[in-house]
Amino acid sequence: MGLLDTLLGHAGEKDIAGLHEEFGPLLAPGEVLQRAFGFVRDLIVFTDRRMIIVDKQGVTGRKTSYLSIPYRAIVMYSIETAGHFDLDSDLRIWVSSQPEPITRSLGRGAGVRDIVAILAQATR
Repeated sequence: MGLLDTLLGHAGEKDIAGLHEEFGPLLAPGEVLQRAFGFVRDLIVFTDRRMIIVDKQGVTGRKTSYLSIPYRAIVMYSIETAGHFDLDSDLRIWVSSQPEPITRSLGRGAGVRDIVAILAQATR
């Protein structure tokens, strides 16, 4: 996964070392960044305790939304893989006490499989 995959919207894995400055203030004491995946401007970051969905908004991307989902709150998740004509894979996550799932388009790529593997391990 490289720059081209990220620009095309594919789930590209990001280097954790480069994210410590941005996510350091958001982490609890002792919480550790484990893996991160980028999609054009947005990110999904996995720690040892939770999943953080980062949504960069606006033309410049300066306005940023951070959605923190503890693994214990994830009730169910599903992935709809990309087909021949549909270029995006869709991830849906149901969180306890929320009637509607959180939905994100992930694009194509092996990153989708990695995200599902991480969720399977973390929510067991």
